[in-house]
Amino acid sequence: MLELFEKAVLTGIGAISITQKKGEELLSDLKEKYKVSEEEGKAFIDKLQEMAKETREKLAEAAEVEVRKTVERIGLVPKDEFDKLKQRMDELEKRFSGEE
Repeated sequence: MLELFEKAVLTGIGAISITQKKGEELLSDLKEKYKVSEEEGKAFIDKLQEMAKETREKLAEAAEVEVRKTVERIGLVPKDEFDKLKQRMDELEKRFSGEE
């Protein structure tokens, strides 16, 4: 029964992060309504929080990839590349103006 409930809740929560207070409320509800032990409830809450963390990290990675693709598609130059080119231009200007 707990496993079925766990799967349903995990599916419903998705990427939502559980705050400490909400976790405690959920744990209390699990203990009262489903006769879940304190230990089982805490393990369940920990699992939910870990899954939320992993989901946030995956979303951040996916967003970064999409931003990079968009920047590349519209032709923007990353700051580090711009800085390298500027440094090379400064060096060339010095060399050709005789300031070495």
